[in-house]
Amino acid sequence: MIRPVFSLTDLYSAADLVHGHALVTPQIQWPLLARRTGTDLWVKHENHLPTGAFKVRGGIVFADRQCREGNGRGLISATRGNHGQSLAWAGSRCGLAVMIVVPHGNSSEKNAAMAALGATLIEHGADFEEAREEAYRIASAEDMVFVPSFAPDLVKGVATYALELFQAVPDIDAVYVPIGLGSGICGTILARDLLRLKTKVIGVQSTGADCYAQSFAASHLVPGNRADTKADGIAVRQPDEAALRIILAGADRIVTVTDREIASAIAAYWTDTHNLIEGAGAAPLAALVQEGSAMAGKRVALIASGGNIDLELFKSWVV
Repeated sequence: MIRPVFSLTDLYSAADLVHGHALVTPQIQWPLLARRTGTDLWVKHENHLPTGAFKVRGGIVFADRQCREGNGRGLISATRGNHGQSLAWAGSRCGLAVMIVVPHGNSSEKNAAMAALGATLIEHGADFEEAREEAYRIASAEDMVFVPSFAPDLVKGVATYALELFQAVPDIDAVYVPIGLGSGICGTILARDLLRLKTKVIGVQSTGADCYAQSFAASHLVPGNRADTKADGIAVRQPDEAALRIILAGADRIVTVTDREIASAIAAYWTDTHNLIEGAGAAPLAALVQEGSAMAGKRVALIASGGNIDLELFKSWVV
């Protein structure tokens, strides 16, 4: 167990705040998925949130603090989509201007969603890392608040999904969580530890964007140099040091999956549950299927972190 960055009381308060804006998401047992994996399986459906992804929980908590502290300078961040939608949705509810930098070639549907939620969009760079550098430069030049994808308020907000899950489903043996920059898995680890549970937390990355998997294996930060995956929510090439410390201390292991395995998992979600799950959200199912007999008969939870996948990507990748 690691030194907590917030208390259980803080987590309950964050949950109250989140639930003032969004309903508790369901955790559902799907018989066909259970049969497919050979487990007592529960899916936490973060795709049912207002922005279609778990990130909005962190956005609500982050924006609430900015509003309470009287920050009117506006927020700026970089994203491939879900983080930006989260900030735009939350910022609009307390009068905060939000600017989002996206890489060139980013999802047109996610761009449209962020703009519809009130964000000002700027395209810059070839990937998330280059977009993030530009967002940081603009923040300094324009005196705006730069919002990283990993920050204490964001993690605390995101951890509320783990709180809901652990309160609703007792005695979970393991939970599989996708890793982008790490707020989801870190929130899950911290909630698990605060509740003093024994659940194993298993991270999932793409084989083409495996910076955390490499760092976890080495027990120290290993700089990444690639983000080669169609699952844009986990297309990250540089680990966050604060996130890595929590993952090293609290995760059981990190599993990597191919884009083909992720595509199969997206299809399985559709056929077995009629939920459309994006690549990052389907990666945990891909990892569970890959681990196969090792998890047979166990009570397992999967974090379906979001459902925001472009139609053309879905048709070209999955169908």
